[in-house]
Amino acid sequence: MNRKRKSILLAMAAISAAAIIALLYHFNYLPHPRYSGQAFGIDTYVSTVDMDVDGIDDQSDILLSAREYVSQRPRYKSVYYGSGYPDDQYGVCTDVVAFGALGAGYDLMELVNEDIVSHPDIYDIEIIDKNIDFRRVGNLNIYFNRNSLSLTTDINQIGQWQGGDIVVFSDHIGIVSDNRNRRGIPFVIHHAHPMQLFYEEDILESHDDIIGHYRLS
Repeated sequence: MNRKRKSILLAMAAISAAAIIALLYHFNYLPHPRYSGQAFGIDTYVSTVDMDVDGIDDQSDILLSAREYVSQRPRYKSVYYGSGYPDDQYGVCTDVVAFGALGAGYDLMELVNEDIVSHPDIYDIEIIDKNIDFRRVGNLNIYFNRNSLSLTTDINQIGQWQGGDIVVFSDHIGIVSDNRNRRGIPFVIHHAHPMQLFYEEDILESHDDIIGHYRLS
């Protein structure tokens, strides 16, 4: 192999490797650098409410509880549970929010069901089932829109996004992280698909379908 051809092959290999790394980075198969809100002059929001009276404010409690849930590395699978909450190693995106809220004293299975029973016309549900209704993105979006503080969906207003907030997409949901990317846009704690390596990812900029951003207290 002559020197020129070898140089071309090496250059092609380098370009291919760079492209693969870029794709892996884009799809969060490689970890992204993390920054705190303080790096952007953003003060951490602290809720004045402690629903479960555990000495941790609700905003922090939701964040910590969501992070604790995903630390168990649940496997992605949609399963119906007679107990409502998953009781095995499986879960979906709504379970991150449900367990995050539950850890702070908010039982979404009961709360969403009460709201649905009181306002069935708003939810447009044919058959009410408290064991599954709180695990549907659409129902959670309606519930949070009615029962929590609605905030901006503009991710560039970085000061308005805080760890422990809830972000809703057209068919997905997650808990906003207190970690941010180099532009100050927060990561999201979520569970999207079976091939997911990291449960806390830099995904907001790759979405153009954010339909809700909420804060419980």
